[in-house]
Amino acid sequence: MAHVTKSKECDRKLKVTRDALEVIQGKWRIPIIISLLYGDKRFGEISKDIAEISPKMLSQELKALEENKIVVRTVYDTMPVTVEYSLTDLGRSLKKPLDELMTWGSNFRKVILRGA
Repeated sequence: MAHVTKSKECDRKLKVTRDALEVIQGKWRIPIIISLLYGDKRFGEISKDIAEISPKMLSQELKALEENKIVVRTVYDTMPVTVEYSLTDLGRSLKKPLDELMTWGSNFRKVILRGA
């Protein structure tokens, strides 16, 4: 009986992990989130933070993050129009897991470089 419970718990954890990864997966979404953890930014500012991303890809990824309630896009009635991107509360809640991931990545890099 305990095996069935563990299996259900494993299934549940796999499902919620897949849900989370679906939102942040890919080469660019985490870097965009990290950029916005340092404050609200305009498109060009995010583009400067992540120099390798094309404008088309940045636009697509921002739209996907907005659809998933991670990023909010605010349009200001200025001349010319100003658009600013910021993290929602849900987006900001990624700070702690991303800090942990960066710590893990730093340790991983040290281990790999030592073994090289």
